[in-house]
Amino acid sequence: MRGNGTEAPDEPGSPGVGTHAQGVPLRVSLDVSAVPERPVGAGQYTLELVSALGVRSDVDLVVVARTADRLRWERLAPRSQVVPAAPAPRPLRLAWEQIRLPGLLRRASVGVHHGPHYTMPERSPVPRVVTVHDLSFFESPAWHERSKVLLFRRAIRVAARRAAVVVCPSRATATELARWCRVDAEVVVAHHGVDTVRFSPAEEAADADASVLAALDERLGAGAPFLAFVGTLEPRKDVPTLVRSFARVAHRHPDAVLVLAGSPGWGATAVDEAVAASGVADRVVRTGYVADAAVPALLRRAVAAVYPALYEGFGLPALEALSCGAPLVTTTGSAMEEVAGDAAVLVAPGDSDGLADALDQVLGDRSGDPDRRRRGLEIAARHTWAASATRHVDAYRMAAQRR
Repeated sequence: MRGNGTEAPDEPGSPGVGTHAQGVPLRVSLDVSAVPERPVGAGQYTLELVSALGVRSDVDLVVVARTADRLRWERLAPRSQVVPAAPAPRPLRLAWEQIRLPGLLRRASVGVHHGPHYTMPERSPVPRVVTVHDLSFFESPAWHERSKVLLFRRAIRVAARRAAVVVCPSRATATELARWCRVDAEVVVAHHGVDTVRFSPAEEAADADASVLAALDERLGAGAPFLAFVGTLEPRKDVPTLVRSFARVAHRHPDAVLVLAGSPGWGATAVDEAVAASGVADRVVRTGYVADAAVPALLRRAVAAVYPALYEGFGLPALEALSCGAPLVTTTGSAMEEVAGDAAVLVAPGDSDGLADALDQVLGDRSGDPDRRRRGLEIAARHTWAASATRHVDAYRMAAQRR
């Protein structure tokens, strides 16, 4: 999709212009300075993108990192150049991006710069590509801290007008970008990918998953049936509705538990209140942050993965669930429906009654729907990070041509 409303090819793995017929690698800088020590969401996307780009022969990747974060990126992309230059505190980092980064790009002789988290240097010697993950700062600003709303609204508007290319993870996000902003940039839709080796229906060794789950909660290790939510506990994930819906059907499934796997985010007190008022607090397992290695085990052993978000730019945990062969319950009218389609049980966002019925359905049929499972695995197989990287290289080529 482009700023003038036309659409570029966006199927996963489409060859596009990323094949680079000229045979000369394009030197691309990628700013990873916003990725925290424990990445989720956009941070995980950046990690996977660096890893996928770092093995390509048509990209000469320059990774711009925080000053104390060199080793992580050198391990992840050993063939790439890592430049540890950005300060760690967010205010200083954002100022550095505007004042110091343009000079770094000039000295590094890059052809295109990619800001993977909404922002970019507004004055730049090279064309810029910016990833806009979602428009929730416009759609529902109450879900975010006010300071972030002001910052990212402005950043998205600037990117839509002044970047060479904006990358969106779904058609839904690209449509919302055009609704909220004047878009002069080219817009490329690049779905996220999934690591189908790690997120697989088969566990690495016999009983390995049970050991992982036992470390999280003894009931999970003992084989208790459970529903799994994986993600940051924040307002747009609508975890309070999930808790209330589970409480409505819990008496019909007295051995089942609900697992909430993720760190508390801004506004997570609503989750605490919902659990306390549910009447089934002893059947809600709060794991906190779960290490990457444990997430596939949770998804493989779950009766269903439940992702009832009110809004998402993509919804990577939903794709990871499909890749593990897990039954998936998620919401209609979302980027998640765009990806999962009829491989998931779909309910309207915020519909507590509909979600309770869906939970009752999956808990009552713990063998799952084999046709849905097959379709989910087929969808996941098409959505690789290599295919996503190819779409990003398409975006870089478009940007380079717009110099």
